[in-house]
Formats: sequence, C-alpha cells, structure tokens
Amino acid sequence: MADKQLIIDVRTTVEFSLGHIPNSINIPLDEVPDRVEEIKAMEGHIILCCASGGRSGNATGFLQNCGVDCENGGGWREVKEKLGL
Repeated sequence: MADKQLIIDVRTTVEFSLGHIPNSINIPLDEVPDRVEEIKAMEGHIILCCASGGRSGNATGFLQNCGVDCENGGGWREVKEKLGL
C-alpha cells in the first residue's frame, strides 16, 4: 500500500458516529455520486470501507469507473485491524 492512505467510510452518518477508524472520512454511499470530483481531488491511496464490504464494494466499482484509483477494504473493523489502528 502507498505511504499516504485515505480511508473513506461509506456507512451512514449514524453508523459512523457509533464507531469508525481514526482520521477516516465519512461519505455515505448515497452521497458518493455527487461527491466524485471532491473524491478525485483527495491525495493518497483511497481505501473504502463500510460495515461488511458490500456498500464499499459498490462505491469502489462506481469510483473506479469514474477514474478514481481506489480499493475496497471491506468492513471497517477489518481495515482498522489490518492497518494496526
């Protein structure tokens, strides 16, 4: 993985408020299409997560089709553990 990683959590704001990866950004899945340009402007390797990997998988596919270099990290707890946070 790249040195600088950016975690985007696509769960709802309520889910995000109940627990999330430190320094992650919450962009709920239903907002992703309207925020593509904002996401494209972000620096670092983008890893998307959600509760289990389904919504982040949908967001990853959509963003990759829009030219965004990103990957589906899966569930946020697994990403947090994998990154040692």
